Amino acid sequence: MRERWFGATGRLVPEIVVEGDPAVPVEEALVVDGVEDVAALEEAHRAGRPVAVRCADEAAVRRALARPEVSCALVPPSRRDLLDLDLRRLTYG
Repeated sequence: MRERWFGATGRLVPEIVVEGDPAVPVEEALVVDGVEDVAALEEAHRAGRPVAVRCADEAAVRRALARPEVSCALVPPSRRDLLDLDLRRLTYG
């Protein structure tokens, strides 16, 4: 399981996690439905606030984790298959 820094908290969290998993305390994070609002992502990052992005499919997970400000991709319980994505292969072939 690959991990990322959870903002400036000093903790690592899984880079892809089922929404609601206690491993990712989303109450501390900026939770968004996409990465289109780059200014909000950058502002949270500058403040040390973790960013979690809700993702419903493989493309959304790739877009979210391509952003350096994003701590983790939150997937719905019905899409647990996304936990097994090989992002290195998807990104670099």
